[in-house]
Amino acid sequence: MNTDRFALRHIGPRKADLASMLETIGIESIEQLIYETVPANIRLQQDLQLDPAMSEYEFLSHINKLGNKNKQFRSYIGLGYHAPITPAVIQRNILENPGWYTAYTPYQAEIAQGRLEALLNYQTMISDLTGMELSNASLLDESTAAAEAMTLLFSVRERAQKKENVVKFFVDQDTLPQTKELLKTRAIPLGIELVEGNPQEIDVNDGYYAILLQYPGASGNVVDYTAFAKTCKENHIRIAVAADILSLVLLEAPGHWGADVVVGTTQRFGIPLGYGGPHAAYFATREEFKRQIPGRIIGVTKDTDGKRALRMALQTREQHIKRDKATSNICTAQVLLAVMAGMYGVYHGPRGLKFIANKLHTQTATLADAVEKLGVYQTNENFFDTLSFKVDAAAVQKEALKLEINFYYPDADTVQVSLNETTSLADLNDIVSAFAKAVNKDFSPITELLEKTHLGTGRQTEFMTYEVFNSYHSETELMRYIKKLERKDLALNHSMIALGSCTMKLNAAAEMLPLSNPQWGNIHPFVPLDQAEGYQQMLKKLELQLNEATGFAGTSLQPNSGAQGEFAGLMTIRAYHISRGDEHRNICLIPSSAHGTNPASAVMAGMKVVVTKALENGNIDVDDLREKAEKYKDNLSALMVTYPSTHGVYESAIQEITGLIHENGGQVYMDGANMNAQVGLTNPGNIGADVCHLNLHKTFAIPHGGGGPGVGPICVAPQLVPFLPTNPIIPTGGAQAITPISAAPFGSALACLISYGYICMLGADGLKRSTEYAIVNANYIKERLEGSYACLYVGEKGRAAHEMIIDCRPFKDHGIEVVDIAKRLMDYGFHSPTVSFPVAGTMMIEPTESESKEEMDRFCDAMISIRKEIGETSIEEPNNLLKNSPHTLQMITADEWDFPYTRSQAAYPLEYVSDNKFWPTVRRADDAYGDRNLMCTCAPMEEYIEN
Repeated sequence: MNTDRFALRHIGPRKADLASMLETIGIESIEQLIYETVPANIRLQQDLQLDPAMSEYEFLSHINKLGNKNKQFRSYIGLGYHAPITPAVIQRNILENPGWYTAYTPYQAEIAQGRLEALLNYQTMISDLTGMELSNASLLDESTAAAEAMTLLFSVRERAQKKENVVKFFVDQDTLPQTKELLKTRAIPLGIELVEGNPQEIDVNDGYYAILLQYPGASGNVVDYTAFAKTCKENHIRIAVAADILSLVLLEAPGHWGADVVVGTTQRFGIPLGYGGPHAAYFATREEFKRQIPGRIIGVTKDTDGKRALRMALQTREQHIKRDKATSNICTAQVLLAVMAGMYGVYHGPRGLKFIANKLHTQTATLADAVEKLGVYQTNENFFDTLSFKVDAAAVQKEALKLEINFYYPDADTVQVSLNETTSLADLNDIVSAFAKAVNKDFSPITELLEKTHLGTGRQTEFMTYEVFNSYHSETELMRYIKKLERKDLALNHSMIALGSCTMKLNAAAEMLPLSNPQWGNIHPFVPLDQAEGYQQMLKKLELQLNEATGFAGTSLQPNSGAQGEFAGLMTIRAYHISRGDEHRNICLIPSSAHGTNPASAVMAGMKVVVTKALENGNIDVDDLREKAEKYKDNLSALMVTYPSTHGVYESAIQEITGLIHENGGQVYMDGANMNAQVGLTNPGNIGADVCHLNLHKTFAIPHGGGGPGVGPICVAPQLVPFLPTNPIIPTGGAQAITPISAAPFGSALACLISYGYICMLGADGLKRSTEYAIVNANYIKERLEGSYACLYVGEKGRAAHEMIIDCRPFKDHGIEVVDIAKRLMDYGFHSPTVSFPVAGTMMIEPTESESKEEMDRFCDAMISIRKEIGETSIEEPNNLLKNSPHTLQMITADEWDFPYTRSQAAYPLEYVSDNKFWPTVRRADDAYGDRNLMCTCAPMEEYIEN
């Protein structure tokens, strides 16, 4: 075995297993299977042109050298990004722990109680600090969260405002520059009119439906908005506030002075800067908007035995259900980062946070005093941690760079300084030194902090009073608490998670290690490019690698989720049409089998959705597509298509389909969800697409992290390259760039290291073999389950792609639903495959290339065993193994046993289970009860009263 070859570590089946797997499938070679699976007309004629594959050791040496090219200056730039201190106990036990980072979105609540509790803590912390009734479980970044606030308040306008077409949204001129620009991206397609100005000078009678305030402002200025908020309310203007989360420890919560929505980022709660991300945004609002809130909410309910249980609440908001009627296309949160931020709150508690915030504010006040003694005017009367000085910016910058310090220079006469948790007394003196040299004056070093405050109105209300925030302040206690929660979650470090469409593959340790390196983690996203040379080289190389994998000409890494990638791709298409004078092209054709985020993204991009039919075999109805493409040819903007299809089939007509769209003036957007079945064998360019997004958290090995981080870059054909998105601070994108898609210039740049490592270590041959083995593994499971479960869709030669759908609807004759199979799988130690998507009553199974034959056999044995159990059930007798699943340890060890089967059958249905038993900690969560009694904070069950 060549131990230098990373592919041998990444790909699961061993060479010795392949012969028996091929025999089960009924073929003689992998080449034969690929011939029978992937249409010959779309196969690549040559291998990918990539650098030779690196060994793990070579890659880690390479990435360390690259990291050393990043300059770790002290950055006081602010603008929503601040150097934090990540507690080592959180870094080691969460960020670097596959028990946390390899978990999936907690749709199967019974085996995700630990993560759900961590997110409930996060929501409680956010609700308390913002003074709002409800918080979701995180969004992507502050700027996109502000855009979600704008669109939520637009959708909940009063009836009279909708009737009078009130579309004006006022934006505080002191809002973060990246947020201002991103609001334009979201507002224009929806017909929202943005008006920027000073909130103190707003004419409340001028037809605004809502206003966005930055608190504190981007300049650092703190304004008491209590009276202003009252005036807005009286004039039916709703208020969104973008607030610095740490400042809310000392400043009065916006919810207490009139805000309707409060958004921001939790980055400074222990999350590395990472050149822009990933970071968890927060979104808090009033309970009256619970049906419109974007993203996910974690709620409290009860299980079958009446025991407290957690689950994702109000799932009817999910895009896969609402589709083009969805409030948002957000399907990804930043769960791993939200867990870290919430645990930062648990570790420090309210008293610890007050200490950090007070120290930071006192340092800022002391700095203001010292610099003002130099004769430099500071403009903010009240502030938290950011000062704005009127001075020759170029002179200050020259001296600051000599000291390896970055400030923010909004114009030639202004220097902004934002302090952070890492700032020391020595740092303060270096900052003063830069100003002193710039104005050619001497200064007396600061020896102690002044006891001064410049907050204006301070916080009067308590926060984070629950036990969880006041119990785990020693490292020993927090370590044990984190471990306690981890044990309640089933992640990839326990067993295969064969989720179709979600590609839960190995997240290799060598890919993850660089994330802990401060040379990568400590870089502010708005530093000058020459201070991020390592990042720039890595990101540009990754763009070239993705261009090669997709067959396209350009890439933007800015979108920080798959849903953002969809939106970005459609916005480039929109800009392309506008540049050609085709503003009227706004029809988007979407097959009925498409991902639910597709229609939601199209509506966000200002397009009208027209659904095309699917044939009985699951393929696109080409005749119906042709008819609609020709019908709408004068206004056709795009087709959104997933390939291989969402049904797990390579449709041989794909080039005919893309040709139809081009003939009728449209562009083709390919959803990259199933790219795991393309890399090295075919590509979007080859099938005729013009743009695709890639889920780096699927095909390219970024871990799902319990529901995020994700990265969703877009790759585009030559005609769309000029329209790739830019950023107002660090310009990116094309010559005719659209406004930003996310807050940071390169999106979640830190996470891109993972995909870069994945491609570098696999190389062209390893990437191709990974795709081949993904197809082998899927077809192996398909054949092993033959006779127990029917595969709903297959290709023309009877093969599946990298995933397949099994039909569980016939089991309704036994009183068994697909969800019962999902819950019973927990007793066998497995997370369920994807349930009821894209077809209700089915399971979509995707083993990926990373799973071994042994693990797949365990899974198949479990599924076959469950099928036999189904055969022993009847619709008349619901007291059976499946309906009562999952079975908890508490059930199995109880004195009473009132079930018509043995404890052994319930808990240890197959021999292998006893060797590595995973115990769900609750029985089935009652979703209906939880939605009727929505509770999304850490309040005790006594407060949870049924209506």
